[in-house]
Amino acid sequence: MTTGVTEIDPARFRAVLGHFCTGVTVVTAHDGVEPVGFACQSFAALSLDPPLILFCPSRNSRTWPVVERTGRFVVNVLGEQQREVSAIFGSRGADKFGAVEWTPAPSGAPVLAGALTWMDCTLDAVHEAGDHYVVVGRVTTLGEPTGGRPLLFYRGNYTGTEPLRPEFGDLLTWPGPDDWL
Repeated sequence: MTTGVTEIDPARFRAVLGHFCTGVTVVTAHDGVEPVGFACQSFAALSLDPPLILFCPSRNSRTWPVVERTGRFVVNVLGEQQREVSAIFGSRGADKFGAVEWTPAPSGAPVLAGALTWMDCTLDAVHEAGDHYVVVGRVTTLGEPTGGRPLLFYRGNYTGTEPLRPEFGDLLTWPGPDDWL
């Protein structure tokens, strides 16, 4: 049995977590003056009833305060051809929306052209968690999925998916509906 607190090196922690592959999203909002957005890997489905998602912005984010103030946002799920979009929204550049096409969701938040799908949300809850916030959003509108492949991030690099080989058949299918969200 281990007792006490072990010091965790932040660089090693990041490297270890980098072995968990994540999808890439862009969270967007519109404050009535201009659109804002940031690339976000820390995104997950949370609940089917009610329909909730979560994402985790940094406490240092310049975009998060605008998203929080508006109380409405869109989570755009990026496709594998959108590496440049992810890079734009992952940077601290001034006019991120000058480089991408978008249309407003019902909330007015930007839906990025080429996204695999999107979720229009209202802010439900915010929890402080270390150097980030855990943000819970209530989904109000769903975009139509496009059927493309997702943009993934793994070990510090973008990657994509490959189709399963046919010899695996149904051995690797998704579990029953009660097993996962």
